[in-house]
Amino acid sequence: MSLSVGARIKAVRETKALSLQDVAQRTGFSELTITQIETGQILPPLGDMVKLARALEMKMGYLLVQGESKPYTIVYKKNRKTVSRYGSQKTLRYGYTYESLAPEKKERNMEPFLVTLEPTSKDESPSTHDGEEFIFVLAGEIEVILGEKREILSPEDSIYYDSTLPHRVRALGDQSARILAVLYTQEK
Repeated sequence: MSLSVGARIKAVRETKALSLQDVAQRTGFSELTITQIETGQILPPLGDMVKLARALEMKMGYLLVQGESKPYTIVYKKNRKTVSRYGSQKTLRYGYTYESLAPEKKERNMEPFLVTLEPTSKDESPSTHDGEEFIFVLAGEIEVILGEKREILSPEDSIYYDSTLPHRVRALGDQSARILAVLYTQEK
């Protein structure tokens, strides 16, 4: 039986004898948010997954992977699985879907994703987490907020930044955008 992301997070937390309060203190999330993640009511954004993995002293790949780890992974287009980010109500969207491009490789420092950013008027809070990010725009235009700077990227543009800098990425205008995003987290 394969476990959901939330169930894997809960299993790791319990195996390590960590309370909800322990994980909340390590991540800065509320205990309610962690419970909602563990029960599958919400799926955290990628930056929050990095924080959870760090708090649980795991590589993010372990939390996303089902099955055993392999020394390499191939993902054929027809087999990619899209994950939508929803809030606690299943109809609430947060503005993007993503596909992991290395789902069966647990012991990895890079997390490659294809991300579809939907147009949204909602301004989400900037994200900060350990690591670095690389984004390559495949289609559409995106806005990247890095601290106080605003950058506009078009197809075939790229950006590389330190993820500890407050950042937010979204589609620009009323069209969706597609990006290749690679998150890098180094073991401490």
